[in-house]
Amino acid sequence: MKKIILVGRSGCGKTSLSQALKGELAHYDKTQYIHTADDYIDTPGEYCETKLFGGALATYSYESDVVGLVQSATEPFSLFPPAVAASANRPVIGIITKADEELARIDLARAWLQNAGCEQIFTVSSVTRAGIDKLMDYLKAPL
Repeated sequence: MKKIILVGRSGCGKTSLSQALKGELAHYDKTQYIHTADDYIDTPGEYCETKLFGGALATYSYESDVVGLVQSATEPFSLFPPAVAASANRPVIGIITKADEELARIDLARAWLQNAGCEQIFTVSSVTRAGIDKLMDYLKAPL
């Protein structure tokens, strides 16, 4: 299985996604530090939100096989600049979370991730598990 680093702003659903990928029920658990496991690296949103922590994200991305830019479908903005994926030396995928929310704007989140340069975009819900199997199939496929 490919090891993925999950990068995104606070509250976008990175930790809930990592729980869903492990088959756990989603429960709130604020990530306080970069958490590495066998198949994923969960990062605090503050690392994406604070310019000074960008180097740490870059360094930890070298321990992964793929970079996952996580964008909530309920956010009114994106932190990811245009073509940011070009700065990675790993495949960069987009993951749209909270697709089950009433105010979800999947089209807008997809446009932001496409603009960021994501090679492939997955739409998921950690609550209903919609789309999780498709993301798991991608992570299980050989590089």
